Amino acid sequence: MAIVKAVVTAAGPDQRSLPLQGLIDRDGELKTALHIILEEALSAGIEETCVVVHPGDAAAYARAAEHVGARLTFVEQAEPRGYAHAIACAREFVGDEPFLHLVGDHLWVAHGERSCAQQLVALAEAESAAVSAVQATRETMLPFYGTVGGRRVAGSSDLYVVERVREKPTPTEAEQELIVPGLRAGHYLCFFGMHVLPPTIMDHIGDVTKDGANGGDPSLSSALSALAERETYLAHQAAGLRYNIGVKYGLLQAQLALALAGKDRDFVLTQLVELLAQPESGHA
Repeated sequence: MAIVKAVVTAAGPDQRSLPLQGLIDRDGELKTALHIILEEALSAGIEETCVVVHPGDAAAYARAAEHVGARLTFVEQAEPRGYAHAIACAREFVGDEPFLHLVGDHLWVAHGERSCAQQLVALAEAESAAVSAVQATRETMLPFYGTVGGRRVAGSSDLYVVERVREKPTPTEAEQELIVPGLRAGHYLCFFGMHVLPPTIMDHIGDVTKDGANGGDPSLSSALSALAERETYLAHQAAGLRYNIGVKYGLLQAQLALALAGKDRDFVLTQLVELLAQPESGHA
C-alpha cells in the first residue's frame, strides 16, 4: 500500500516553539523548521499531513507552513500526556492506513539525492512492514533517544530486524540488551526521529498509555516493543544524519549542517575559518 499520510508531533511543552524557529535551508532561503520538516514529508510522496499541536498553537503553525503547499490538518493534544499519546491524537486522521511519522524537533540532511524520508518510505512500501529509521549513536547520547536491538538482515548492510526497543536506556542496559553485531564498540542503533508505522500502532499506544500500564512509562518505545512481538518490524540505517534541535546547541548544529550541505557551503566555510582565527577574548 502506498504511504500518503504523515503525522508530525509538536505538542510537547519543551518542543512547541522549536518548529517555528527560522533557519537558512540548503537552497539559501529562510524557512521555519516546520517548513523544512513538511518539505521532507512531501519529498517522500506524502499527500496529507496531520500536525499535533498544543491547544491554541494551530494558527501560528499554519502561518509557519503557509508557503509549503502541503495539505494540512491540525489536531490538538488537549492534555500534556506525552509523546506516544500525541501520536494517538491523530488516530482518526490515520484511519486504517500506514503513515510516516516525523518528530517536530529534528531536522535531517541526506547523503545523496534521495531525502531520508524518501529512503524510508520506499523501503517500507517494498517490505510491507513497519520501519524505523535509526542512526549509529555513541553511548553518551543514549539519554536522548529510544534505542533498538536486533539482528542484521542477511545480505544487507543497513537493514535490521528489530527484536527489542528501550526508551533512553542506560549504557549498562544497552550493553546487556541492545548490542547489534557489526556496529563500532560503544555505538547503538538509536531512533532518527522518523518512522513508518502501521495503523495497529495506535492499539499498542492505547495499551501502554492506560493508567498504570507499563510501570508508568507510556512511551512510543514501549508501543514499538509490543509491535515487534507481533508483527515484522524493521530498522533502517538511513543514508543521512539527524539533528535534534531541542538539545543544547542543537539548532546551531542543524543550521551548520544545512549550510554546509547547500549552495552557500563555500561562503559559510570562509566565515567559519575567519571566526576560528579570531583571538579569544573575555578571559583573564
